Amino acid sequence: MQLALFDLDNTLLAGDSDFEWGQFLISQGVLDPELHLARNVQFYEDYKAGTLDIHAFLEFQLKPLSAHPRSQLDAWHARYMETRVRPMMTAKARQLVQKHRDNGDLMVIVTATNSFVTGPIAREFGVEHLIGTTPEEIDGQFTGRVAGVPSFKEGKVTRLKQWLESRGQRLQDFDSSWFYSDSHNDLPLMKMVGNPVAVDPDPQLRAYAEKHGWPVISLRSA
Repeated sequence: MQLALFDLDNTLLAGDSDFEWGQFLISQGVLDPELHLARNVQFYEDYKAGTLDIHAFLEFQLKPLSAHPRSQLDAWHARYMETRVRPMMTAKARQLVQKHRDNGDLMVIVTATNSFVTGPIAREFGVEHLIGTTPEEIDGQFTGRVAGVPSFKEGKVTRLKQWLESRGQRLQDFDSSWFYSDSHNDLPLMKMVGNPVAVDPDPQLRAYAEKHGWPVISLRSA
């Protein structure tokens, strides 16, 4: 069996689901644009620069989940999927997922974005398994805190190993392994798989991929 791992934001999606979730909530009047927008943009720039404080970001990003009942969050998410996410799902991304599905590969989306935001997106792509940052819940209500290790940088390696162990598997058990990503933040996991693929990569990842002979592809351009 082969293992196909996919980053989500700016890889399978032609955009960032975490950033767009914040922008969507602003558009719905849920968040104050002056207070939230500047911080949302700054965290996104920090992520691209490789300097993101993941714990500060998650405290900021998960707080809105704790302020509203799940039924309201789910209703907002349905509109967010329709207006923000589906337009970012390119035909080439769907075709890549389908290629691995047709091959019978075990497919997993591995993303730093929290699983409330990304769970429906993974299902829309038809990817059964998701490893995302887990927002803590108590009695069905989000607390605004993180449960376990955030799925970010080396945390993606940790979370993948934990997930495979829960299935009685190890990375080396697979005949081949793939990881598709756009970001240099994902180099720790990319270096572990047999077939790392840079997808519409940021400048740092492009330079690393070209130096080491990794494939560079686009899921956006014709």
